[in-house]
Amino acid sequence: MSQRPGERVHVLVGQSPKLHQVGRLIEKLAQSRNSVLILGECGTGKEVVARSIYNKNPKGPFVTIDCSSLVGPLMESELFGHVKGSFTGAINAKIGLLELAHNGTAFFDEIGELPLDLQAKLLRVLQEKEYRPVGSLATKHSDFRIVAATNKDLEKEVEKGTFRKDLYYRLNVVNVRIAPLRERREDVPALIAHFLERYGNDHVLTQECVEAMLAYDWPGNVRELEHAIEGMAAIHTGPLLHVQDLPSSIRNFVYAQRPSAMAATASASSSGSTDYGYTKAPQLNNFPLCPIPTLTEMEKRMIQQALEYTKGDRLSAAVILGIGRTTLYRKLKEYQMEA
Repeated sequence: MSQRPGERVHVLVGQSPKLHQVGRLIEKLAQSRNSVLILGECGTGKEVVARSIYNKNPKGPFVTIDCSSLVGPLMESELFGHVKGSFTGAINAKIGLLELAHNGTAFFDEIGELPLDLQAKLLRVLQEKEYRPVGSLATKHSDFRIVAATNKDLEKEVEKGTFRKDLYYRLNVVNVRIAPLRERREDVPALIAHFLERYGNDHVLTQECVEAMLAYDWPGNVRELEHAIEGMAAIHTGPLLHVQDLPSSIRNFVYAQRPSAMAATASASSSGSTDYGYTKAPQLNNFPLCPIPTLTEMEKRMIQQALEYTKGDRLSAAVILGIGRTTLYRKLKEYQMEA
C-alpha cells in the first residue's frame, strides 16, 4: 500500500531476540484470518504490531476501536451504529465501527476495558457475524478479523468476573506478547536513532546521554522514549544533546546513580554506537538539574487546567485543547485522571 503524506510508517524498530520472535509471528499471522490477542504493557507498541500484521497482507479496511474511550450511554452506538430517532439526540442514522470493518480487520485496543454487556454483544457478532444497530429491529451482517490488544492479565480478569471466559477463549486463538523495553535494552539505540530521524534537526546524543537512556527502566516503554526524543529536539537547538537535556524523570534517575552503575550498560551500545550519531562528552558528574518539565507533565497540566476552566465539562475541555473527545478520554485514562 502506498503511504499517504504525513502518515506514519508502522514498523517494529530493534534487533533484540524478543523483537525478532514477534516479527516472525507477524509474518505467519499475516497469512491467516485467525483471531489475535496482543499482550503488553502500555507504550510497548501493540498497535504497531496489529498494523504490521494487517499491512503484510492488507485486505479490506483497518478499523481501530479504542475500548478505553467507549464511555457513557453512547458506547453501543459507536460499535453497532443507530437508527434515526432511536434515542434523544439521534437526529440522523449512524454507521457503527463494526459495519465499517466488514471484510477487513477490527483492532480492539485495550479490550480489557470493554464493559461486560458489550462483551456479550461482541461475542455474538463474532459467532453469528450479525448484529442489530441501536433502535433497529433489522439485523446487519459484518464479517471481520478481530485483533485485540490489552495491558491487562485477562486470565485474572476472567477469575475476577470482569471479563467473559467465552470471549477470552474466542480472542486468544493466537497471542503475541511484547516484552517491555527494560527487558530488551539492546533495542534502545535503534529506537533513539529512529526517533531522532523523525523529530531531530541534525541532533546527536552524547555517549553519556545514551548510557543514561540505556540504564533507565522506561516504565512508559517505547512511547516514553519517543516523547523524550521529541521533547529534547523541540526544546534544545543542539546539535549536541547532553544528559542535562533529558526529561526530568530520567535526569532524576541519573542523579541518583553513580557513573560506574551506568557504565555497566554502555556495552549494549558500544558495538555500533557510531551508527547513531553519538559523540563522547567530557563529563557526567555535577550537571545542573534543568527545571523544564517533560512533555507528559506539561500535557497533564494543560488537561487539568482545561477541566478546571470548564468545571469538568470534558467536551468543552477537548475543544479548548484542540483534541478529539475520544483522545481526551484516552489521555484521562492513561494519566489516571478520571474522577
